[in-house]
Amino acid sequence: MNKNILNSEVQEFIQQNYGVDLHQLLLRKSPFPNVSMLEIVQQVHGKKVAEKKFQFLLCDTIIFPPNLNLEQASSESTGKYKASQIKGKSFVDITCGFGIDAYWISKNFSNIFLVEKNTELLEIVQHNWSVLGRDAHFINKDLHLFINENNNKYDVLYLDPARRNEHQKKVFLLEDLSPNLIEIQGKLLKIADRILVKLSPLIDIHYLAQTIENISEIHIVAVKNEVKELLVFISKSVERIQIKAINLESSEPEISFFLDEISLAKAQFSEPQKYLYLPNNALLKTGAFNWISQKYSLEKLHPNTHLYTSNEKIENFPGRVLTAKIINPKSLKKGEQYNIISKNYPLKPEEIKKKYQLKDGGEEYIIFTQSQKGKVVLSTKNL
Repeated sequence: MNKNILNSEVQEFIQQNYGVDLHQLLLRKSPFPNVSMLEIVQQVHGKKVAEKKFQFLLCDTIIFPPNLNLEQASSESTGKYKASQIKGKSFVDITCGFGIDAYWISKNFSNIFLVEKNTELLEIVQHNWSVLGRDAHFINKDLHLFINENNNKYDVLYLDPARRNEHQKKVFLLEDLSPNLIEIQGKLLKIADRILVKLSPLIDIHYLAQTIENISEIHIVAVKNEVKELLVFISKSVERIQIKAINLESSEPEISFFLDEISLAKAQFSEPQKYLYLPNNALLKTGAFNWISQKYSLEKLHPNTHLYTSNEKIENFPGRVLTAKIINPKSLKKGEQYNIISKNYPLKPEEIKKKYQLKDGGEEYIIFTQSQKGKVVLSTKNL
């Protein structure tokens, strides 16, 4: 870690070049003998990422790591969510990385241990935590060595496996991650009462339930309706797996049910009625399509169309609620603007716009979908 980055003249140069194209900046010669242009660009890029993901780090005395570490780091909102779910006396993060999750979680623990094999990255985290007034035990060691040599017991152990292989390609199946949770789960349960694992949003929750032992909860976490991560909670004593779907930075309610309820739920079906319901993506990720119908007394349009309808408006629905009416697509005027949505329909939105010569935009939503009677086109409006 190069602390010369913190010199006032370097920080002033970073601020002056904040809006400059980073590729062009990288081609220039550094005006500072002890700080390379690559290091300067890294800090400029870090500040740009922090603006979107973790604004609490936007100050001149914070040092940012390389782009890959920034990319893998959680956002401030998802870090705070994890912190809201766990508490205790002792906490260990065996895949510390840039330490965003650990920072927020550490507020709920009195004894914090951060394990990271990348020496420079751990130095950066240690420096930043000092700036932020947060203390921890910083352990520069490979997590496998730490697990095998550890004699302590922790209330909560946190694990965020690397989701890139040796060729830097993204992976998400458990056996492809580093570390392989399946191989080390038994060891982890010997040193911690509870384990929290962050996984890719692409992974299937039924696959997790069949592959990982002792799962107590699976949380699907979205931010502004984009699913960001799956959180798996592992405990020693488990009866049923609880599923939670959360859409952060929205007013939508958190949804909770048990995994076995998905297969037991029965859906009702009908043609489109006055109101149309589009569940948020966190809830859709659970695959609880029939459960949604049963829970909210809504009717589905089709077994493979995850749209719901009713004549009476349902309050506090976790997703969008629209008014809807069936239209003939031939009534759409050429050149007019519509927001096109395709759900369980043979044509994609771009193909629909081309076929009917429509433009993208405007305030009206047109949904091309399918009911049990066949193809249906709906003109919808937000409430």
